[in-house]
Amino acid sequence: MDSIKEIRNHIDSVQQTLKITNAMYLISSSKLRKAREQLTNVQPYFVKTTQTISDILHRTQDVEHIYFDRRPGKPHKAGFIIITGDKGLAGAYNHNVLRLAEEHMQKFDDPTLFLVGQTGRSYFRHKGVTVDVEFMYTAQDPTPPRAREIADLFVEHFRKGRLDEVYVVYTELVTPLQLQPKILKLLPLDRDAFPWQPRPRADGGIRREVTYMPSAAEVLNHIVPVYLKGALFGAMVESFCSEQNARMTAMDTATENARSLLKQLSLEYNRARQAAITQEITEIVAGAQGGDAAAGAE
Repeated sequence: MDSIKEIRNHIDSVQQTLKITNAMYLISSSKLRKAREQLTNVQPYFVKTTQTISDILHRTQDVEHIYFDRRPGKPHKAGFIIITGDKGLAGAYNHNVLRLAEEHMQKFDDPTLFLVGQTGRSYFRHKGVTVDVEFMYTAQDPTPPRAREIADLFVEHFRKGRLDEVYVVYTELVTPLQLQPKILKLLPLDRDAFPWQPRPRADGGIRREVTYMPSAAEVLNHIVPVYLKGALFGAMVESFCSEQNARMTAMDTATENARSLLKQLSLEYNRARQAAITQEITEIVAGAQGGDAAAGAE
């Protein structure tokens, strides 16, 4: 059995760990709520953008556009935006999204990676995969301006022919108990992903035909990057929320384990104290008996 001092030191160490895990749980909970609120606030704008693209594709079905049409006869150059966390202590969150990314990367000869998050950069550093070294973004605090910067970058690569396809690999928060790694194709866009849903006017009248100036293609040049920014921002927020939720779960489990360990250590501490007290009393009684025996012999 360990000494009383060793058990006491172990209890103090576990109590400090308990404070840390509990604090990390509260911090992750606050970050998750803040990110969800931010996504909710900007969502109506991006929904309206999606509806506008659907209207354009429906009313001008013969329109050809670089964002929707695959380039024929060109080599397949794919780019992957992989969103991981900046830290660990989040269960299998980072491992799952990296595994999904590697599975899809095997379909292409020389994929280019755009890594969001320190964990992904550390993982692929020694993999021999082409990584955009100037693409240095953290996963913390996703914002629309940051999503716009990233979207402008890969849209430029796509328009200049450096990439034929662009994917984003992220984690979706399905439920607080279910995190699902997903891959979403950003470019070229699939026309079937924009079904047209007629929206009646508020006064009950009939919607008139729309004329796009100077052309439908030119309007798409301005609207599609906004849609891509919204899709990327949604993926970044989903990943960030998933990371915080996974960390909350991990820290909650760690906190419960620490409390269970504290109960066990408290029992051991009490037993050690009782054993020490019993031993001390035994030694005192034995000493007193020995003194009485020595006095009687005299």
